[in-house]
Amino acid sequence: MDQIPVFVYVIVAVVILAILGFVLLRGPKAPPGGYESTRDADDPAPGGSGDSNDDVAPTATEDVPAATTTKRKVDRPESVSSRMARLRGRLSKSNNLFGRGLLALLSRDRIDQDVWDEIEETLLLADLGSEASMDLVEALQKRVKVEGTQDPVRVKAMLREELLTVVDPTMDRSLAIERKDLAPAVMLVVGVNGVGKTTTVGKLARVLVAEDKDVVLGAADTFRAAAADQLQTWGNRVGVVTVRSETEGADPASVAFDAVKVGIEAESDVVLLDTAGRLQNKAGLMDQLGKIKRVVSKAAEVDEVLLVIDATTGQNGMVQAKVFSQAVDVTGIVLTKLDGTAKGGIVMAIQRALGVPVKLIGLGEGPDDLAPFDPEQFVDALLD
Repeated sequence: MDQIPVFVYVIVAVVILAILGFVLLRGPKAPPGGYESTRDADDPAPGGSGDSNDDVAPTATEDVPAATTTKRKVDRPESVSSRMARLRGRLSKSNNLFGRGLLALLSRDRIDQDVWDEIEETLLLADLGSEASMDLVEALQKRVKVEGTQDPVRVKAMLREELLTVVDPTMDRSLAIERKDLAPAVMLVVGVNGVGKTTTVGKLARVLVAEDKDVVLGAADTFRAAAADQLQTWGNRVGVVTVRSETEGADPASVAFDAVKVGIEAESDVVLLDTAGRLQNKAGLMDQLGKIKRVVSKAAEVDEVLLVIDATTGQNGMVQAKVFSQAVDVTGIVLTKLDGTAKGGIVMAIQRALGVPVKLIGLGEGPDDLAPFDPEQFVDALLD
């Protein structure tokens, strides 16, 4: 066989080197779907999350680098002491009848029967109620007479002590927020239209989340068009599940029951149920509240029934409290708009009439304007 010429080896070597050079310059093959030519300018980067889908979690098969994952930010309330400090500031700056009216009367050089009559009238105007006003005046009269003092500082101290007695600091104002019997604590929030029930539920959820409680919201107000949307917004803000019906006018008891079932399955700590605004003079609507409580009780016991009352409504709030208490066994009162425009006496009047404690107070429209009711701080704010 003839020997292969040297130039043939040279040609073969050049071809091999050319092929290797082409492969190295081209690089590895792109993964399916990864070609830049198939992506629009506004598409999210591969493996990332687009602006319109930030809350969608990656599937189990997706490998998302740790650097690209972000923890969802949720609202957190300011401290209780900070919220109560704002309350004291608002009440002390307001033209409240306790702080200015009573102290002015009790600081006169001579306190006669006419002055005591004015004090009683002032208490009535402050929505304290006739019976409580009479008892408070009689107690003060007796103490002032026994001690024979006209010292404004001492008189103020006596007034503070008597007001604290009426507010009753011994009442249990804690909220039932602990799981029991493998079920979440269930809280039913009721009240007439316009008192701020849905907002109260949202603010309370915010506080509970800050205490590391797992919360489920139930939008059982199915008659007000925007109620479910409003509650959903609060749920999104604090990062909790909101159970709702997409059908307007759906059975509220059914929605409440579903919310409790979700809470049980998710092993949540608390289920907060928002209800429709009830007109206290319509028995049928009150019966509906009773139905909600009965239906929910088939899944889990209702641990707390909070009645929300607008503190500025005065004695009308007393009527509401009595009717609601008869319908659903109210366990606690939430007084909203107690920001200085309210007269304050309604706190004592409701507790005295129902034997039910004021547990929470709403200070305004802001997300942090909900605080536990503290009798001593409340009285001090009135007399500050």
